[in-house]
Amino acid sequence: MQGSILKIIFSYRMLVTFFLGISSGIPLLVTGSTLQAWMTDEKVNLAVIGMFSLVGLPYTVKFLWSPFLDRYIPPFLGRRRGWMLICQILLMIAIGAFYLVRPAESPWIVAFLAALVSFFSASQDIVIDAYRWELLRDEELGLGASFASNGYRIGMLISGAFALFLADRISWNYVYLLLAASLFIGIITTFLGPNPDGQIIPPKSLREAVIEPFADYFRRRGAFEILAFILLYKVGDVMAANMTTPFILKIGFSKTDLAVVAKTFGIIAIIGGGLAGGILLLRIGLLRALWIFGILQAGSTLAFSVLASAGHNYYVLVATVTFENFTSGMGASAFIAFMASLCNKKFTATQYALLSSLMGIPRVIVASPTGYLAEWFGWVHFFIFCTLAAIPGLVFLFRYKTWQEGSSAHMKATFTQENDRLSNESQPAIHSKEI
Repeated sequence: MQGSILKIIFSYRMLVTFFLGISSGIPLLVTGSTLQAWMTDEKVNLAVIGMFSLVGLPYTVKFLWSPFLDRYIPPFLGRRRGWMLICQILLMIAIGAFYLVRPAESPWIVAFLAALVSFFSASQDIVIDAYRWELLRDEELGLGASFASNGYRIGMLISGAFALFLADRISWNYVYLLLAASLFIGIITTFLGPNPDGQIIPPKSLREAVIEPFADYFRRRGAFEILAFILLYKVGDVMAANMTTPFILKIGFSKTDLAVVAKTFGIIAIIGGGLAGGILLLRIGLLRALWIFGILQAGSTLAFSVLASAGHNYYVLVATVTFENFTSGMGASAFIAFMASLCNKKFTATQYALLSSLMGIPRVIVASPTGYLAEWFGWVHFFIFCTLAAIPGLVFLFRYKTWQEGSSAHMKATFTQENDRLSNESQPAIHSKEI
């Protein structure tokens, strides 16, 4: 078993997953904090800088065009790798075009380029996510999610911290030219990656690509229960995380304390938690992982109540943040693997884009009143409330076996229907004269 796990960890598929994660992570800060830093250096008006947050909209509505990426197949490299290459080349061009502009002189051209980068980046994410789930075996999904997430963070470091380091030494225009060149990481990986397309039949029409992913999902047993579970599983964790930064500052820690703990212990812990979660998934299976990691997530939220009681204690802060990030990384591995396991590989791009968008709802909506709740309850009781908020999501796990049975039956029926359809299409037509 040990040798088998090591073989999976060091497999070519995981290497491809990791480097594609880097390719996904690079564009995010190109239009985020890095662009804000450049605009600040150029003395662009703060109101204009603030409006640039809107260029991130494609990331939240990417499911709107994901059916096109399921339906149409480029004439090279197959359905997934072909679209990845197209997105990566367009990203390189859009990011490289920043070399030709200056934010202070042409803010609206910069905004247009930023919107293009976000659109091509969101499109790349759609296809890379779909490719990953089609490439990996079911038992590898959790570990694959952690490899992809860690690659994503490295990509963000390239376009974030490393770009800022370079900007102190060379012109911003050259920094963006180098960021465009860094996407060769994704292009080379796309060319060298294996092609799973031969096993999967894409939708035959755009109508089928748009409508059938929804119909396919809602035909399965427990479809609405699963959606409720996706909404609730990490809700307590998300609510607590939304108030973590103001909480730490308000109990007396400095911004330097926060930066050191979050950027060192926090990052190391979340990477370690993701890897540990992925490896444990191979050993204990998805259901046990969802239970154990979910309980640990709730426990890490409760640990902030201990910190609130302890007050300004640096060692308790380090322990709490490390524990919270480690368990968050573990929970994310299991949660992402669960969502991937729900996708019909015929519609992976659309179904995963929809489910991942749904996963983001708690972060936007449920987390919004947390400031009022913290003021009302006080910090100790607020974090206890967030811990209790994790219970409904865990309760849904008692229905997991029913979902699994329903999913197996649904996949079997879908496979049979597809075989029947292909069989009928391969038969010669019988005309009335032949009867």
